[in-house]
Amino acid sequence: MLSARSIIASTLLGSTPPRLPGRLLVAFAGEFGVHSGTARVALSRMVDGGELARRDGGTYELAGDLLERHRRQEAGLRPSVMPWRGEWELRIVPSGARSSADRAALRRSCIHLGLRELREGVWMRPNNLPSDRLPSARTLVDSQTQRLTTVPDGDPAELVAELFDLDTWAGEAHRLSDLLDNVDAEASLARGFELAAESLRHLISDPLLPDALWPKDRPARRLRSAYAVYLISYQARLSSFFRSELAAVQ
Repeated sequence: MLSARSIIASTLLGSTPPRLPGRLLVAFAGEFGVHSGTARVALSRMVDGGELARRDGGTYELAGDLLERHRRQEAGLRPSVMPWRGEWELRIVPSGARSSADRAALRRSCIHLGLRELREGVWMRPNNLPSDRLPSARTLVDSQTQRLTTVPDGDPAELVAELFDLDTWAGEAHRLSDLLDNVDAEASLARGFELAAESLRHLISDPLLPDALWPKDRPARRLRSAYAVYLISYQARLSSFFRSELAAVQ
């Protein structure tokens, strides 16, 4: 069972802009069997923890790390890629002592930027993403690494296979696409929400590789299309639920 915090966070992460009245967040948590008091306590704790900001009129919006996650989701849902000319982005971590917090922050930011570690202190990816993507992550990585571009010897597909587990990613993308294509129109809001959230999480982990380095069945493109179609239908149901909840208190 999802916690009240997870339901609230995921609901706002899936909203644009990421803000909703508290009474709607509490009502929607009730669809998952979460008591209203439990949901309200979760809202208060998330505000205290810097994950949410409370605005006038009882509206809550994402803040802190959750707001940054929402920005990553937006970038992942509508990715901007550049033509690939065979070059790779190479990040070298200088030698020297660094705190565990710095190392962890660098690892997270590199992964958010689609980089993968070839060996300790050496991160790479095809150089096909714009430099202004995810500026917060880019700034952190810039501050802790040296950036180079290179054209490695050998077959680029072999290097991609060493860095990225594409078979696993593609298999999960096809599984989710099948579920989205064949979802029961009468499924509960809670079940539909869980499927949407699971699909979104997987989409955000798309390494955004050049087409030439992906399997020919293009699993990322298929999942992106299936999710977009499904989301139109699900958001219509969710909007209807929210309208009925608002009308009930007027």
